[in-house]
Amino acid sequence: MSERRITASDEQLDGVIRRVLSVYRSWGRNTTVAQMRADWDALFGGQPLEAAVQAVTIGGLKAEWIAAAKANPQRVVLYFHGGGFQVGSVHSHRELMAGISEATGCRVLGLDYRLAPEHRHPAALDDACAAYDWLIAQGTQPVDIVFAGDSAGGSLVLAALIKLRDAGRALPTGAVLMSAWTDMTAAGESYVSRAESDPIHQRPMILAMARNALGADGDPRHPWVSPLFAELHGLPPLLIQVGDRETVLSDSVDFAAKAKAAGVDVHLEVWDRMIHVFQQFPDDLPEARDARRAIGAFVRSLFSTPSITRKS
Repeated sequence: MSERRITASDEQLDGVIRRVLSVYRSWGRNTTVAQMRADWDALFGGQPLEAAVQAVTIGGLKAEWIAAAKANPQRVVLYFHGGGFQVGSVHSHRELMAGISEATGCRVLGLDYRLAPEHRHPAALDDACAAYDWLIAQGTQPVDIVFAGDSAGGSLVLAALIKLRDAGRALPTGAVLMSAWTDMTAAGESYVSRAESDPIHQRPMILAMARNALGADGDPRHPWVSPLFAELHGLPPLLIQVGDRETVLSDSVDFAAKAKAAGVDVHLEVWDRMIHVFQQFPDDLPEARDARRAIGAFVRSLFSTPSITRKS
């Protein structure tokens, strides 16, 4: 975003890219899924936290409460991590969740939903909706909940909202999406226009992850799989952040346009020069810190505005 006063240097940005590519390029045909998950956790996990962490179990799945100092115990961000539905965990995203807790003043609940290929669609979606049900059963009201997620987790946020809306359920008060994967057919124009500028994700890789997540019989155009193809009326306010050099840029831009046309309150932020889920690198990228502050401002604004119970 050009109006930002401080931006990452080329050296800072290239350093982040090298760290990510060092993991991707270490994987080959013989690399096991278990090794990929361990490598992903090692890349993003292990950072020092200024937040309290409490392990919980939701329907047999691991989850964690992350609470920064002075977080309001009544307000909850339910977080779904990215990783192409195959890698990622609450461990890999713990620092990001802690940053979101600090920025929003909310507790964050992160879920280790089931992953492919052991558990293909709709396992992750079922787990996401079950976590929402668990929160409500604990006494948290929908108006005190915001969904958030990155990449595949952003897709999961939207799919859960659409499924809950279709069931006539009360929806959370809003949602935050970072580099959301909204189209498993990878048909957006940015898969061509950003192919050279995106150092990490290319269309063949995206399609391979989609096949792995769905299985041979999965429909990549199903609205609970690719939210871009869903009817989008009745969704709560959305904040969508995406980097300008991402091949999945169209997933955010096209979804935002369609949601706005359906009457959804959408705030789209396209960040200059930024890569996939750049918000995970606050020590390296000033834009990551700014984006987290923008998430905090958005969520705080939702809770400062009187809400109504949303149904389809």
